[in-house]
Amino acid sequence: MKALTDLFREWIPQQRWFGGKGREWADVTEDGFFLDRGNPVLSVHRVRIEYTDGGRDTYLVPLSWRDQQAEDLESAFVGAVASEGNETYAYDAMRDRESTAPWLIHLAQGSSIGPMHFSPADEGHIPEGLPGDIVSTEQSNTSLVYGQEAILKLFRRLEPGLNPDVEVHAALRRTENEHIAPLLGHVQIDDAAGGEPATVAMLQTFVANASDGWRLATASVRDLYAEGDLHADEVGGDFAADSRRLGAATASVHADLARVLPTEEATRDWFATVARQMSERLDAAIEIVPQLAEHADGLRALYAAVADSDERVVRQRVHGDLHLGQVLRTATGWIILDFEGEPARPLADRRELDTPLRDVAGMLRSFDYAARHLLVEQPEDTQREYRAQEWAARNRAAFCAGYSEASGLDPCGESPLLRAFEADKAVYECVYEARNRPHWLMIPLQSLSRIADRD
Repeated sequence: MKALTDLFREWIPQQRWFGGKGREWADVTEDGFFLDRGNPVLSVHRVRIEYTDGGRDTYLVPLSWRDQQAEDLESAFVGAVASEGNETYAYDAMRDRESTAPWLIHLAQGSSIGPMHFSPADEGHIPEGLPGDIVSTEQSNTSLVYGQEAILKLFRRLEPGLNPDVEVHAALRRTENEHIAPLLGHVQIDDAAGGEPATVAMLQTFVANASDGWRLATASVRDLYAEGDLHADEVGGDFAADSRRLGAATASVHADLARVLPTEEATRDWFATVARQMSERLDAAIEIVPQLAEHADGLRALYAAVADSDERVVRQRVHGDLHLGQVLRTATGWIILDFEGEPARPLADRRELDTPLRDVAGMLRSFDYAARHLLVEQPEDTQREYRAQEWAARNRAAFCAGYSEASGLDPCGESPLLRAFEADKAVYECVYEARNRPHWLMIPLQSLSRIADRD
């Protein structure tokens, strides 16, 4: 329907979850089906976008349809479609509370609706009948919270294959790992061309009364800055004990992943490939962030050390994008979320075996960000810069100590691979900040001074 594709052409580029911003569209097509014919009607559409650069993406767009405009849904309005002299009004169904219940009803029943298949987990309660409230902070995906019981994550960009978030949570549920939110079910959709189904959504137990790791860490940094003459270990909001427990939780998850999913020894070819990819990303990043050039020699030397490494590394499934925003602290400990890896990477790459050091490096970078982000808006203050470094070092060390105590392995020793992962992450951060928050660029650049230029 051309009227609908015209709506999508206007509406999709404005959405936070759309990953093709800045790319010119060559064509757009869609196919859809009805998921629920109640009031409002709920339809689901696969929107295929072809770009002028030759790339293509497929996005999932659920719509709710109403005969009259709903004033309270103005922010969710997609557009009007004329049919037989009347207009029907389309809304983003994930923001239309009255159209959110069918997802859980079909999951509880294990339904198949058109090309979509709902698979409940073997255990766990799915709260049928509850409406869902949207989580406004989401970016690449869209999530709905159903009361205090469950959370549904909709994967907006469709790719063939089982999403690693579903795969890893299903594996960890078998281990009864206490540091995850149990999987309650997932949804897949058949490929129109007969290929592998794509993962549409997953449902997990909602972690109620939990605190976001990033907010807790940055609150600790604010407490430190408010005390002009105290060290990080003397402030009431010291975060180090939490960092130590987070390290232990991360080690526990890594150990269980290695127990129930495949592992293999890293080969020399793997080290060489990792080093080459890091070097290529550095070359590309320097074109965007010329300030990186002053660290290039140190980074290339570090990457060369990785290529020549004889370090013993066992590759396994890992989180893939671990940072303080991906963890929740409850009254009993830490919960780790979002095992889908970096959404911008192809799904097949995110399912490959990797090393736990990538997750460790991601968390170490996150401690640096938590410590330094408040310096961005401040004039240069040597004392605060010292205190930020002290906080980051204290919490990095505590995380590593907790990991080591739980696993018997020291993840933060003199490993060129760990330093290289940190550096590679900081290079990525430089590109991101240059494009999105130029005033934050100082954070990864200062970190690279420490990582790349260390003797």
